[in-house]
Order: sequence, then C-alpha cells, then structure tokens
Amino acid sequence: MTARRAAIVVDGRVISAVEGVTLAAALVGERHWTLGRNPVDGALRGPFCGMGVCFECEVTVDGRAGVRACLTRIHPGMRVDTAAPAEGSDGG
Repeated sequence: MTARRAAIVVDGRVISAVEGVTLAAALVGERHWTLGRNPVDGALRGPFCGMGVCFECEVTVDGRAGVRACLTRIHPGMRVDTAAPAEGSDGG
C-alpha cells in the first residue's frame, strides 16, 4: 500500500508530506527545525517533547495561531506559518 501525499504550504513554500502524519514530523522531515521564537528572549524554538506537553512547536495553521505541530495531522491544502527566521539568517 502506498502512502498518500498531500501538498501543504509552509511559510509560502509548497512541500509534499505524507497525509495523516503530524505536522512536526513533516517539517522535521523537510529539515525545517525552527518553528518560532521564545517570546521573552527571542531564542529559536522547535519540536521538543513531540507529545503536546511543552508548547515549543506552536505554529499558525490555516489562520489559527497557537496550534501545536506535534498534535496536528497533515491534510491537503494546509497552510502553515512559522515564526522561523528567513533563509540565510540565524537558524532557519
């Protein structure tokens, strides 16, 4: 059985991911580790616990902020915005 692929948009870039896997897994699979910044000191944030406890992987999905990527399953057409630094800067 072949896994179904879903096209999603992450920070304006289209990627292909396995439908039904978590968004965090799909992003890490694309080497997209930085998902946000610490609101206090601006340090880079990314997936940490992988089970919804730490809130380090919060992103905006389809316009809804504060979505935990480790608990969110991929669906076709999903639009994801991270607070990752721009490519070529300090860690994206």
